[in-house]
Amino acid sequence: MTRLIYETHSTTVDNERGIATGWLPGELSERGRGESRELGLRWPDVDVVFSSDLRRAVNTVELSGLTVPHFVDWRLRECNYGELNGAPVGELEPRVDRAHTPFPGGQSYADVVELTRSFLADVKRWYADATVLVVAHSANRWALDHLLGSGKPIEDLIESPFEWRPGWTYAL
Repeated sequence: MTRLIYETHSTTVDNERGIATGWLPGELSERGRGESRELGLRWPDVDVVFSSDLRRAVNTVELSGLTVPHFVDWRLRECNYGELNGAPVGELEPRVDRAHTPFPGGQSYADVVELTRSFLADVKRWYADATVLVVAHSANRWALDHLLGSGKPIEDLIESPFEWRPGWTYAL
């Protein structure tokens, strides 16, 4: 059985300013750089790390101090908010309306679920019996929880309040 540990990327300048970064690269804040180092201390025994290819996720892993292989995968990107990438977070509301309907010029959360499903199939195939750390974004956590955790509809997960914690663990 594969043990998958999911962590959100560390805090960014955009997070602190209330900006929905989406598919933009993003930059870790001072706080985020410290959180990245803490991530490495939390998970010293992982076998491999996968992250989104967006800069904020890659930098989170790079600053973690982990010495295991690190692979980037575009399928772990945040939802593409299209015309709203870089807009104030409030402009994305109500997000639940985008569960199956794409943001203008972007994706739906269901699209993120399907990309995550594809990623998980590859992890299960190539990393059986490994501990895999995934560093990505909020939409990916909803997708993982839908696919591997609670099984709740994506709409319910989108509407649930986000409460940060040091990792979510799933079994593949």
